Amino acid sequence: MPNVSVPDGADPLVHVWTQLAPKLTTAAGGYSSAVYEHSSLSLREFEAARITMARINDCALCLDWRTARDVPSRGAHPDEVPESFYGAVGSDDGSLTERERLAAEFARRYATDHRGMDGAFWARCHATYTDDELVDLALCVGSWLALGRFNQVFDIDGACRVPAVHGGPAARG
Repeated sequence: MPNVSVPDGADPLVHVWTQLAPKLTTAAGGYSSAVYEHSSLSLREFEAARITMARINDCALCLDWRTARDVPSRGAHPDEVPESFYGAVGSDDGSLTERERLAAEFARRYATDHRGMDGAFWARCHATYTDDELVDLALCVGSWLALGRFNQVFDIDGACRVPAVHGGPAARG
């Protein structure tokens, strides 16, 4: 049962994201879309951070979501991450690159221990990522944390996406 009033027969998630606080939900949907459409992170780095946040937010649908990107140099076939990758995120099996491990660690710390991001952690981040990439990563992680929890707070997380708002693109929480 959603924690806001939803008309009988209406999809709670769609109702909240298209009918309530439209100036803000439109902006939030645009932010979410920008994360998926414009992040400069590699798909594997992106997915390492995203799946970490999905686990923290405990979003079943986000856990099942798999991001794919079209790769123009390969004839616009989607670039996908193998399923085994998701099991490796957060493990010590050695199959992830330093950048992938650090993206997942950044997401975990951002969500659960942001004040514990000490000098040693930042030194590792700066040895691995540029400042531009770190800002990109933080904006991605921030969107997943905020919008994923938004959906759960209102008990509308029946679908892990922010629906198209007022003619805009669909996005994911």
